[in-house]
Amino acid sequence: MLSVLRVRQLAIIDELEVVFGPGLNVLTGETGAGKSILVDALQLVLGGRGRPEMVRTGAPQAEVEALFDVGDDPVAIERLRGAGIETEGGELIVRRVVSAQGRTRAYVNGTMATQAQLAELAAGMADISSQHEHHTLVDPATHLGYLDAFGRLEGLRGEVGEAYRALEAADRALAEAQARVKGRGEREDVLRFQIKEIDDLSPRPGELVALAEERERLRYAEKLVTSAGAAEDAIYARDGAICEELSSLAARLSEAADIDARLAPMLAGIEAARAQLEEAARDLGQYARDVTMDPERLAEADERLHRLTRLAKKYAGNAGEGAEDAILAHRDHLATELAELDSAEERIAELEAARARALAKAGDLAKALSKKRHDAASKLGGAISSELASLGMGGAKVSIHVARLDGGKGELSIEGSRLSAGGIDRAEFLISPNKGEEARPLRKVASGGELSRAMLAIKRVLAGLGPAGLYVFDEVDTGVGGAVAEVIGRKLKEVARHHQVLCVTHLAPIAVYADRHFLVRKDVVGERTRSAILAMDEGERLEEVARMLGGLNITKKTRDAAAELLRGARA
Repeated sequence: MLSVLRVRQLAIIDELEVVFGPGLNVLTGETGAGKSILVDALQLVLGGRGRPEMVRTGAPQAEVEALFDVGDDPVAIERLRGAGIETEGGELIVRRVVSAQGRTRAYVNGTMATQAQLAELAAGMADISSQHEHHTLVDPATHLGYLDAFGRLEGLRGEVGEAYRALEAADRALAEAQARVKGRGEREDVLRFQIKEIDDLSPRPGELVALAEERERLRYAEKLVTSAGAAEDAIYARDGAICEELSSLAARLSEAADIDARLAPMLAGIEAARAQLEEAARDLGQYARDVTMDPERLAEADERLHRLTRLAKKYAGNAGEGAEDAILAHRDHLATELAELDSAEERIAELEAARARALAKAGDLAKALSKKRHDAASKLGGAISSELASLGMGGAKVSIHVARLDGGKGELSIEGSRLSAGGIDRAEFLISPNKGEEARPLRKVASGGELSRAMLAIKRVLAGLGPAGLYVFDEVDTGVGGAVAEVIGRKLKEVARHHQVLCVTHLAPIAVYADRHFLVRKDVVGERTRSAILAMDEGERLEEVARMLGGLNITKKTRDAAAELLRGARA
């Protein structure tokens, strides 16, 4: 539902804000006052093309902002969420800016969007019928959805969609398996080579680090032996070593400690240090004796480390910590794939059977849905034709053409018809405006007035279906009057019980059915013409209906007639 429309510097509109409500919202006023400009503004926020001539003369840019309530439209909310746009409390704010140079910008809840993105996001939120623009219902892509809604076929269509997606998954799995079998020989050779390459080395967890440490010890063995031996010699082995000096020092301190007991703790510390140094010297001597200077082992470690590093980079992506585990995990993956290739023929037979079952199920459901669609099409066409008769188009007839989708190469098909998530059908509304004329697509009907009434008839039949979006009728009354105008007013009122309706009209018998009545007027302020809009109270509304009936010369009789029309509409 459209809650607020704010327009700035668009055509003859300086600045205005309109607060709409549920039900039937009617715009009236003198010709040229700017009623249809509001429809143009709405088309902009729905993704219509912006043109530089739309911008008010002298203004740098035109701006249109609309607040929609999409809380009762889960499809719209899901579409917006899919685009990363959240709707707090179901509110959606769309802003469109058109510069005097023709450049446009669009914002959806503050997020910038292209014109194409805006049109996609706003799809279905409003349906506009006017002398020049006809959206949604003249698009054959929407007709199948309306037919399914009329026939209460959404549940079966959902089952077809699920079966189609299952068929797609089965088809992909089969195609992938067949592709693997096609290149199986070459792939098996690659897998076996890679498995053998890993098995020949048989890496062990932590081996890269251990090998690197061993290689360093082997490379610098002589330096390590020399350093450890020199340290042992200095600490313990040579004459005058550190431990020997500490023993002499301890002996002298021991004599002194006999005299002054306070030296005892220091003496104990020196003796403990000597004991630790002696132990370190023994360890250093053992270390020096254990170090191996082995050029052959160094070459072996160097070679294995090189091969392991290369293998890690090839199969693990790096030679860092945990690379050996990654190599072994990759080896398991290769072995699994090889086993699957060994049983590929049996697997393909299983997948072919699964695809056949999925195709049969999807086909049965799609054919059942197609039959129900043909049955519903006849009823829907008859219902719309009856509505047209009450709208002064007694000779007009609407038919719903349901046909199979054309199959294409590589596409899933049922009995030569292309299968989609929506079934195997396409549908289009056709209309013959006059008896004896050939039925033609709605979008090709010549008369704008006839098309607008056809739109009203279709919407009247489908009024209770789908989300409570916005229907816009711009001059649906073209070429009618009297009793037909009153019928149009009643039909609009009936549609407005299920959908918000915005109607631009020149006829009083239509305007009196409004839930909210707005007057659009044109004033000259200084040297500029400005369009304004006024939400009328009951007294103002009576005067406007009287003007619509009697023109400039409003008499007591026209006021009485206006009051009678309003009472009749309320009744």
